[in-house]
Amino acid sequence: MNPHETTSRRTMMASGAAAMTMGMIAPAVGQPGSSDGPRRVMRLAHLTDVHVQPERDAGKGFATCLEHVQSQQDPASLIIFGGDNVMNVDSQEGSERADVQIGLWQDVLKQNCSLPHRTIIGNHDILGMQPVDGKKWAVDAYGLPGRYYDWSQSGWHFIALDSTSPNSLRGGEGGYKGMLDDEQFQWLKKRLESIPSSRPICIISHIPILSACAYFDGENEKNMDWVVPGSWMHIDARRLKDLFHAHSNVKLCLSGHMHLADIVDYLGVRYACNGAVCGSWWDGNYHEFGPGYAMIDLYDDGSTTVDFQNYPWTPVPDKAPGS
Repeated sequence: MNPHETTSRRTMMASGAAAMTMGMIAPAVGQPGSSDGPRRVMRLAHLTDVHVQPERDAGKGFATCLEHVQSQQDPASLIIFGGDNVMNVDSQEGSERADVQIGLWQDVLKQNCSLPHRTIIGNHDILGMQPVDGKKWAVDAYGLPGRYYDWSQSGWHFIALDSTSPNSLRGGEGGYKGMLDDEQFQWLKKRLESIPSSRPICIISHIPILSACAYFDGENEKNMDWVVPGSWMHIDARRLKDLFHAHSNVKLCLSGHMHLADIVDYLGVRYACNGAVCGSWWDGNYHEFGPGYAMIDLYDDGSTTVDFQNYPWTPVPDKAPGS
């Protein structure tokens, strides 16, 4: 498939019905200046899973994506980077060249990004997958106020989560699960209680809290039962679903991690998994989805549109040693 082609575009307004949608398009209403519907208060771009690295011209690819975002006729006022911003400082090999990866990330942003931006931590951003020091490295490297934090903007409240829980916290060796530690969950619970019920809330996690595409990344039905790994989708999704159901102003949850794109509307909350800037780690399409990002419109009544867009990028072959 030609990576220049749009492999998935989706735009939907929030609805009260439970639904799973992938690749669907519906007309948006209530655009700026319209008097017959909700008023758009903000447009943001969600760029997740950049996986920037010196190889495959990934820095140039990242810059190309930023140019595409910032040249939109209807521009965003904010970029949210959704984690796995660098290739892989979580492994031993990756951690040994962490300075190279974060240096490239910072250089591309400095030279090519003129929009305000916020950043969250993904599993590949945690130095050595160390639950304390590794996450502190990420907080410092990306200049974050903390591994989880929140802010208010344009009548909405945004909550950025740290959704990677290293298995070492539970006595395991290597790997991780998608879940909130108890300290973070209690913080989230208190923050939701403190936010006025009239203010819509957007929650950003790297690992999807709820996702349809997690079922299709691999042969998860090969044993005649659907099995979704706890590292692909939040294993504490039921706990979070119950918490959100108690706060009806939680309207939108953004994620990445899967390199695939979908929208799941469930119990009044829209869960949008928004593909990957790098596609298949800068090697073209990952399954049916090419390199891309989401443009998201937020409205004053808590409704949203989510539009996944591809940008023009041709994979660059690996160079042979010494070439």
